[in-house]
Amino acid sequence: MEKISDNYTANVERLRSLLDIDKSFDIIEKRLVVGGRRASLFFIDGFVKDEILEKILEFFYGLKPEELPASLETFQAEYLPYIETEILENMEDALQNLLSGVPCLFLSGMEGCLAIDCRTYPARSVEEPMKDRTLRGSRDGFVETIVFNTALIRRRIRSPRLHMEMMNAGDSSRTDIVLCYMEGKDNGDCLNLLRERIQGIHTDALTMNQESLAELLLPGPWYNPFPRFRFTERPDAAAASILEGSIVVLVDNSPSAMIFPVSLFSITDEANDYYFPPITGTYLRLSRGLITVLSLVLTPFFLLLMLHPELVPGWLSFILVQDTIYVPLLLQFLLLELAIDGLKLAAIHTPDMLSTPLSVIAGLVIGEFAVNSGWFNSEVMLYMAFVTIANYSQSNYELSYAIKFMRILLLILTAAFGLPGFLGGLAFVFVSLLRCRTFSGRGYLYPLIPFCWEDLKRSLFRTRL
Repeated sequence: MEKISDNYTANVERLRSLLDIDKSFDIIEKRLVVGGRRASLFFIDGFVKDEILEKILEFFYGLKPEELPASLETFQAEYLPYIETEILENMEDALQNLLSGVPCLFLSGMEGCLAIDCRTYPARSVEEPMKDRTLRGSRDGFVETIVFNTALIRRRIRSPRLHMEMMNAGDSSRTDIVLCYMEGKDNGDCLNLLRERIQGIHTDALTMNQESLAELLLPGPWYNPFPRFRFTERPDAAAASILEGSIVVLVDNSPSAMIFPVSLFSITDEANDYYFPPITGTYLRLSRGLITVLSLVLTPFFLLLMLHPELVPGWLSFILVQDTIYVPLLLQFLLLELAIDGLKLAAIHTPDMLSTPLSVIAGLVIGEFAVNSGWFNSEVMLYMAFVTIANYSQSNYELSYAIKFMRILLLILTAAFGLPGFLGGLAFVFVSLLRCRTFSGRGYLYPLIPFCWEDLKRSLFRTRL
């Protein structure tokens, strides 16, 4: 590392060349005279609090030559009326701090660089997440500024054992990453593994922030769609996970947190389960699990019954399609799966004022004419409508799409091989869950496999806190 010497001119020229300052209008160098000595203050326009910087400059201009100490350490400790300051001894640290928004001061005749952390980032206000909503509980959510996110967690856990460990990754982006964990919990192996993998990341930038980090931390087979980490935009859910021994990973510029390690049962947890009495929370949890299973097997099982109507008892014969089938049922289901995703994408990119007309056109006009024209049978539309609504009962996007992909596979196998294909598809889903490993190496179906009744009871039933 290149050390910052007491040669003011050499230090300033070196930093100017590293920043290529003449080509960037927002990197500013303000030349000063502090106590009769030359000085240069480097900062990025838009990243500093103007009022605080003006106060500091006013203090600098008021210093007399006889008041200026000989060392930067004494100047920082006795003469600088600001709290968040740090002395940097090498050029690499000065460059990283400056590009992160921290103003850096070089004084002639003094070794080192004085970093004055009076930065501020453009940030939106703390508000309730659009996805992780609750009927009760707090209405705050994570934002894109990492310091705000750590403060939201600190507000809930006032313990000296809560640690916020700062790291970074990406040669160009140098993205800030914070590991949040409780010291003394049984998370040492997972924590050490997280540190090693983050330190071992060799990439130019975390282009898509959390998703890029997740793919680098959890390399694995691309064909297994089940998520091995959990996203949450709720500080209360993140704080609860930390108190239970999990590790929360915050990434700058991302309004959500990643929780490690997780299992299938912990991914399906929701905050609503804990903001209601135990019996209500248990009902919500069990009903959500049942609806998730139905969203996986309902349409493939219906297709199986249509292929083998002899399996349907007489009192259930009304569930079979009574009208003429013009388009094969498999093709109907696949077209509707694609159409539903198209409507989701359209809803994302539709302005709020036009979302209601879009819903009317998609739900009434297209749906009605699709059935009347013979493209789709009404029973198929009914079951796909249930599946679509059931997908929204699951707050985890990755798990919803994993179930969708497995449902499509079940449909194709059932249409091709009948009952053996349906049973084989279910076996494939189970094996995929069984072979999926969490970040810590524990089984994805824990506490069911390996079996642990105490943990399984807490996963299935909402007990008293």
